[in-house]
Amino acid sequence: MTLRIGIVGYGGAGRQIHARLAREAGMTVTAVVTRDPGRRVQAAGDWPGARLHNDLTSLLADPGAYDVVVVASPTGSHAEHAAQVAAAGVPFVLDKPIATTAADARRVVAVASSAGTPFTVFHNRRWDPEQLTLAALLKSGELGDVHTFERHWERWRPRPQQRWKENDLAAGGLLLDLGPHLVDSATQLFGPVESVSAELRSLSTPTEDDVFIVLHHVPGWGGASSRHGVVSRLWAGSLVGAPGPRTRVLGSGGAYVVTTFEGDASSFEVFDEDAPDGTLGWLTRGRERTPVPAAPGEHADFYRAVEEWLTGEGPVPVDPADAVRTAEVLDAARVSAREGRTMLV
Repeated sequence: MTLRIGIVGYGGAGRQIHARLAREAGMTVTAVVTRDPGRRVQAAGDWPGARLHNDLTSLLADPGAYDVVVVASPTGSHAEHAAQVAAAGVPFVLDKPIATTAADARRVVAVASSAGTPFTVFHNRRWDPEQLTLAALLKSGELGDVHTFERHWERWRPRPQQRWKENDLAAGGLLLDLGPHLVDSATQLFGPVESVSAELRSLSTPTEDDVFIVLHHVPGWGGASSRHGVVSRLWAGSLVGAPGPRTRVLGSGGAYVVTTFEGDASSFEVFDEDAPDGTLGWLTRGRERTPVPAAPGEHADFYRAVEEWLTGEGPVPVDPADAVRTAEVLDAARVSAREGRTMLV
């Protein structure tokens, strides 16, 4: 069986991420929603024979053309579009974030539950080789009792791109763009969050492009640390001339360090000049460092998991309840930054 996909939105997310990963996973796009003439030409060229629709209503009126719908529209439309697809009873993948607020996220889940419509959320960074390598290292126990997780998602963009992500005050900004990935990664590794504090600034765009979040995880969670509640410190920034180090995890047995991310330029990349092939990051103890073998995995595995889920051969790739909890943490971060206080979650 080749899974047939209908995609809502054929821009940066729909074409460059979802359609590309679906193709890598052996699936085919058979329907696309986009009004933009240029994107319609792209969709027709990428997927000959795919049915092109001007709006979601038209797509949902043609249910025989696809097996699952991917909602890859701009963030501000996620809740509305997800509710429409859920009400139609069509299984769907919803791009992150699930919604702009936790209240809207909960409403999406409620509508889908009431309609009996299965859906999952595109937290594809769970399938990052970096994330999988770190999870394997934590399981090995080599880091000992972990107390701190740090992750930087930073870029050097002194000239901002002119997109809704940079300019939409309600649905744009790095808190909603990169924050869901950062928070989901931390909670997958180190468990539920009990308190949040944050700083948000707008340095070069109308929306926040400088984000710092501190999460205090529940102590005693059955993950990497049994004695301490791990503290996660998460950064996202667009005006960062020295991005990284990407990841640093500190424990009683040493540290795990990843210097760069997905080929982004960084002054820290010289650290990896003598890294053996097939490794990802370093296990460090002071000046001592040992390369860590990279765990296998890629983002297309998300869509392979989607196919297994829809055919009854595997679990839901990402439980929507996880995405709701992430939305609650991001809501708390926004309040913390505005009011200058730590928020309980």
